[in-house]
Amino acid sequence: MYAIMGITGQVGGAVARHLQNTGHRVRAIVRDVAKAPNWLARGSEVAVADWSDERALANVLSGVDGVFAMLPANFAPSPDFAEPRALIATLVAALRQARPPKVVALSSVGAQQNRDLGLITQLHLLESAIDAMPMPHAHVRAAWFMENLRWDIARARDEGRFASYLQPLDRAIPMIATDDIGRVVAQTLTQSWQGHRVIELEGPQRYSPLDMAQALAAVLEYDVEAFTVPRNEWATRFEDEGTPADRTGPRIAMLDGFNSGWIDFEGGGTENVIEHVLGDIPLGYVADELVSACPVVLESAA
Repeated sequence: MYAIMGITGQVGGAVARHLQNTGHRVRAIVRDVAKAPNWLARGSEVAVADWSDERALANVLSGVDGVFAMLPANFAPSPDFAEPRALIATLVAALRQARPPKVVALSSVGAQQNRDLGLITQLHLLESAIDAMPMPHAHVRAAWFMENLRWDIARARDEGRFASYLQPLDRAIPMIATDDIGRVVAQTLTQSWQGHRVIELEGPQRYSPLDMAQALAAVLEYDVEAFTVPRNEWATRFEDEGTPADRTGPRIAMLDGFNSGWIDFEGGGTENVIEHVLGDIPLGYVADELVSACPVVLESAA
């Protein structure tokens, strides 16, 4: 039995599916049982716990063979990261009470750095907190999610354009499909080890914004032009999307980190053994899946 946090999201759901497809039982941790009908139908044990409730979380993380831990997405944390810090403190306290035999945590490329990470600071804090715990644990440092491409489908379809905050357009960065993350996490949970592990995870190759535009063009079957969004416009654009003016900084800092090359994998030459794993799923496949999952979008283009 494996306890899965974030099971209603992309990565948690992929972890659970891969575990169940290989014959393992899953405890689906949700904040509202009404959001878990699909997991009940799949035969999962559903356990209700709010991520800010230490006692409830400790209860649902107990009596299992392993835990998949993650933080909920927060693209506009306060400048001092108070919200993720509180959730991390609650999670660690719950894990200390539950004492599962192993923990696999979702982290990010670049999380080994202790500065200039922007949003990824949350995962650096999570890694540091889990490293202080006694049970075997593994950090899966995932690359940029290929599924982020879903936010670009509408403009590519309606305008034939792809707006990129990643710059320059021909610079490739590590990316990964969330299904590949789920597969690797599921495999790791079923393994035995002692101490601390770091698993760097990226796709079969690196991709640039030009590649992303081309992937959409191939699925939509017409040209899609990539263009860079000037950096001096980022904050205004994020505010227009609903981010408070005093909370645009972490997202901008993360993008700066990717664009400068500061946010990348750690690689060898460290005191820890770094495992570097390549996923199987290419960007073109993910683009096709994303567009196919938007029938209303495609109909409106006809």
